[in-house]
Amino acid sequence: MPDLPSPGVLPPRSLQALDRCQKQFPLSATPFADMAALLGDGWSASALLQLLQSARQAGLLSRLGAVFAPNTVGSSTLAALAVPPERLDAVAAFVSSHAEVNHNYQRDHHFNLWFVVTASDAAAVAEVLSRIHLATALVPLNLPLLHEYHIDLGFALDGSHAQRQPQRQPDPIRPDWRQQRLLAALRGGLPLQLHPFQLLASGCGLTEQEVLQQLQDWQAQGVLRRFGAVLRHAELGYRHNAMCVWQIDDAARRAAIACQLATEPAVTLCYERPARPPHWPYQLFCMIHASDAASLQAMLDDLIRRHGLQHYPHAVLPSLKRYTQRGACYGHHA
Repeated sequence: MPDLPSPGVLPPRSLQALDRCQKQFPLSATPFADMAALLGDGWSASALLQLLQSARQAGLLSRLGAVFAPNTVGSSTLAALAVPPERLDAVAAFVSSHAEVNHNYQRDHHFNLWFVVTASDAAAVAEVLSRIHLATALVPLNLPLLHEYHIDLGFALDGSHAQRQPQRQPDPIRPDWRQQRLLAALRGGLPLQLHPFQLLASGCGLTEQEVLQQLQDWQAQGVLRRFGAVLRHAELGYRHNAMCVWQIDDAARRAAIACQLATEPAVTLCYERPARPPHWPYQLFCMIHASDAASLQAMLDDLIRRHGLQHYPHAVLPSLKRYTQRGACYGHHA
């Protein structure tokens, strides 16, 4: 991804701290002090805060906050446009101008602009896609999630791989007004201050204990997939990624292969979305991240060989440019 700055050079101690903040960040009144105690190695709350502030300023940290299971506190879809190259930057800027668009990337394919729309419900998602269609005269591919096999972009920075547990599929919730206020306040991430949940609570008219209790309840239900550092992995060395898609029309065979791919350390995302023939025949999606193009290709070749995927039509869509990466907007306003 040549448009990105060179990865920040961090000492191993700092890199390890950022890594552990992805999934071990405490939901407590004093999370930075508690996280520092968990890290040990001479860390203090102030030193950890300084690291996170520096990482954010350097573009390594997107935010410190909530990552919800798909379609639990709102609705989302993956969409794509086939944009004439001379219009790409202008159309991408218009797409990114929508608060509901939280990811927006250029990929090497006829459908060259891929973005995620997240809103309060499916009707609000459809409205955003309609506005984009009307303004650009380009018809979006609408590819809502049908089945999640593995979704976790909080992968380890050192290349290690923990044993994967099956991801829970929690039921959607209908947020009440308190939860709506909290969801809106969470979008920008946690304030990097000693008592961040207190500040977050005051901004949405709740008490600190109410906020912590709600987050803990959502976590126990599986609605909150993780709370912690949302990193920009490209700036941290994983500068190459590709969305790999396959057309596997037999549903049972598709599910069996997806279950196998979901256990692969190289696969960071694996899910099923609808085909949209004749322009988009693919149903099975995987994401792979690597430090260089050769490693990415080697991992893909290995997956194809070991799982017999050479027998199915497929496409590989490398990421070329990131336009937008930010917290999801669920359409609720404090």
